[in-house]
Amino acid sequence: MGTNIDDKLKRLKKERALRSRVSKTRPGAIEDTWEKINRAEALSVKEKLQKLIDLTGAQKEKKSAKAAFEPVPREPLLFYENPYPLQTKYGKNILAEGLKIKGDVLYFLGRDSAFEALDLSTALFVDLETTGLSGGTGTVPFLVGMGYYRDNRFNVAQYFLGELGEEERMIKEIGRFFSEMNFQSVVTYNGKAFDMPLLETRFIMSRRPFPLSDLPHLDLLFSARSLWKHKHESCRLFHLAQQIVEVERAEDIPSAEIPSRYFEFLRTGNFSLMEPVLYHNQEDILSLLGLVIAAAKLFLEGREPPDSEDFDAMDLIGVGKVFESAGHVEKSMELFQRALEGDLPQALALNIKRKLSYHFKKNEDWERAISLWQDLSREDQLFCYKELAMYFEHKTGKLEDAKRMAEEGLTISMNVSLNFQRDFEHRLERLNDKIRRLQAKAKKGRP
Repeated sequence: MGTNIDDKLKRLKKERALRSRVSKTRPGAIEDTWEKINRAEALSVKEKLQKLIDLTGAQKEKKSAKAAFEPVPREPLLFYENPYPLQTKYGKNILAEGLKIKGDVLYFLGRDSAFEALDLSTALFVDLETTGLSGGTGTVPFLVGMGYYRDNRFNVAQYFLGELGEEERMIKEIGRFFSEMNFQSVVTYNGKAFDMPLLETRFIMSRRPFPLSDLPHLDLLFSARSLWKHKHESCRLFHLAQQIVEVERAEDIPSAEIPSRYFEFLRTGNFSLMEPVLYHNQEDILSLLGLVIAAAKLFLEGREPPDSEDFDAMDLIGVGKVFESAGHVEKSMELFQRALEGDLPQALALNIKRKLSYHFKKNEDWERAISLWQDLSREDQLFCYKELAMYFEHKTGKLEDAKRMAEEGLTISMNVSLNFQRDFEHRLERLNDKIRRLQAKAKKGRP
């Protein structure tokens, strides 16, 4: 295992060298300045922080200006744990509902068959707050937020790095915590792209194995987009927590502001700067759990006749997309057909009808495919005229019907779509040639 970590560490050092060249072209934001300073391995953490203060102009204040507070000693590493009874209500959900979610639902939400044998009782919810938003070897997770079920509670635990020089100690304690708790899966929101790679990088740089690397990972962002992107203007965790979970949660602190707050805390020791960040992180963990519960409920109601007044045709579309992503096409098409019986925005309904028509075409269910094409042709959907022309020409041999579809399609496509216009022109040329040859052949055959 040690050799593997050494190899990864070498690759990370190469990445750091590449990032250092790229970062020279970016604006000198405080977190970027820190990344540059942090590469000076000969400097101690204290010296690096002093250099950060000098470069960001912190010492340019007038000597006569009185500081609002004096720098105070900081705890190098803090651990917080907030237990919530299972009957605690978060938004419209009860925390205990997370334990009722079965493995087959987690399989579809996580798109990983390993979840079929699991539930959330052994899952670890993870959310990081970091010194930068771009990731990479210069980004440090100074707050590691974790949620998990234990002892009839849902616990939100947080490791907070009060001194950057204590990161290796934090990584050691987190690694021991992961191993002792024996988590069987990971749940995040955009964690596959950011949180997990970053956390693994910090473990590698500390020459420690990453206990979570081989666990099934449910990154809810992907399923959230399938379930709600067509229904809500944003799929940000904060926004969906308000709209779906119905949490009365204020926009406590913008994510982009968090790194600069942390650096200001390191400079001054003013822990009040970090209190909103700790709250923000805890709310993100609870919001993630609430959203997983809401997604599971939606998924169950989509598979069965819904028992909730909140469930609508738009939700059927979302669940259908989840099935489609998991490769369960027949079930997804069934849900799409059910959704068409409800109230859908016109553009979405047209898109679903088109998707269904191609599905029926692929399965040679011509009756239902033609019915949809004829319906959509009334909406001047050009692809329908093309499909009907191809069907009449190649499947039934009704060339006059095919010609009529191509002519109607050509008329509509004028000044609308050059590609369709050219297609219909070539199609008509071929059809007219076929019709002339058949007419000539028929004349020759007359007595």
